[in-house]
Amino acid sequence: MEQHQEYVIQTDVAFGGLDVFDIHKLVEACPHPWFNQTLCQVNDAVVRLGIFEGTFHFHKHDLEDELFYVVAGHLRIDLEDRTVDLLPGQGMLVPHGVVHRPSAESRTVVLMVEAATVTAVGDEEH
Repeated sequence: MEQHQEYVIQTDVAFGGLDVFDIHKLVEACPHPWFNQTLCQVNDAVVRLGIFEGTFHFHKHDLEDELFYVVAGHLRIDLEDRTVDLLPGQGMLVPHGVVHRPSAESRTVVLMVEAATVTAVGDEEH
């Protein structure tokens, strides 16, 4: 699959057990419009920080579910049959196999929880 240059996706685990991280400082230091960093691993899952501005591509994850939780901003998730709007404090689980496309008109901060085996750009573009 082609790697999208406009997406900065870092799958290395940035923080280990008992490490303290500050999401606000990470967001302030990020110059990228579409950024994804794995913060930590919790058992067989990872917690990722997403800083989004713009539109990702339609994709799906064949085996892994994906949880989106909005910390700040406004996240839209386009599905094949509808669009879901998420505001701060709201989240949604996208089950595996569901084609989806996240987007944000302005800088939006999201936490994502998914299996450590997930391919961040999806298993298949649509």
